Amino acid sequence: MTETTEDTLLGGRVRLRQPAVGFRAGLDAVLLAAFVPARPGERVLEAGCGTGAAFLCLAARVPGVQVAALEREPAMATLARANAATNGADATVTEGDVADTALARRLGAVDHALANPPYWPGGTAPPGAVRRAATHESGPGLADWIGFLAAALRDRGTLNLVLPAARFDAGIAALRQAGCGSVVLLPVAPRAGQAAKRVLIRAHKAGRAPARLLPPFVLHEADGAFTAAADSILRHAASLAAA
Repeated sequence: MTETTEDTLLGGRVRLRQPAVGFRAGLDAVLLAAFVPARPGERVLEAGCGTGAAFLCLAARVPGVQVAALEREPAMATLARANAATNGADATVTEGDVADTALARRLGAVDHALANPPYWPGGTAPPGAVRRAATHESGPGLADWIGFLAAALRDRGTLNLVLPAARFDAGIAALRQAGCGSVVLLPVAPRAGQAAKRVLIRAHKAGRAPARLLPPFVLHEADGAFTAAADSILRHAASLAAA
């Protein structure tokens, strides 16, 4: 059995057992969860949930949210189920692949969908099969991930992504191809005045409003400490959903 560690997110509100080496949850999962505009009682789908970090952070912030999660790797799906039970989350984790659009329809209709998809179509992949699958496309591409999520969404439901800044154009193109509009783009910058390294993107299924580019969300002060805004998200479960 793969060695695991038990870690915490959101200032201890979320307990997360995850592999000791390989792909481990970080800032992206917490920021993505904070960006989803879910309300109590709504249904949410996460594709590629890993050990459940993002949907658990969302469930901690929005009590009563119902989660359907999809994960291709059996070992990660098993951990996600155990983590959901540990945290008392209303979540069902299904093993499957985003290439199966019929599965998306069976899991829908949901009010919100989210993913931190494999984002690099090429280049040098990291070691380890699970980590490699989480960062580099090997089979379904970004358009397939977005198409899967869109297939499960109700009309006007939101589709939420975290991507490297270098892939924001591909993400928006795939969203429009999947029939999602009213795009909101939030750049995430390491420090004030620095270029964004990550972006959060939200779109609405069948949305028709003009696209919006928001001011950058800054993670760190000049001395390396988290900004007050970042600290409120990462430690105190504040929301970015109104962005």
